[in-house]
Amino acid sequence: MGMSETEMMLRGYGLTTAEFYYRMPDYRNVLNSFVWQEYDLAPDHPKLFEFVEFWNKEIDGPLHSVRFTHRKLLSSGEWRNVTGEFTLH
Repeated sequence: MGMSETEMMLRGYGLTTAEFYYRMPDYRNVLNSFVWQEYDLAPDHPKLFEFVEFWNKEIDGPLHSVRFTHRKLLSSGEWRNVTGEFTLH
């Protein structure tokens, strides 16, 4: 079983969003787009490059370009364990 999203964020993973522009197999002059999101490790982005390799091997539409961004949503210094909560009124 894989890690939960919180465990991944605490281990340094961030959300990578990529937009793939690819040519239609039957109409090479037509560009289409596909959006992909996954938790990945910067700066190497192994999951993103694994998906690009999968696309090149298995998908008929050849890639034109890929645009991506990466954002760490949480780091270990920002997380703290709360043992209690007090409410007033």
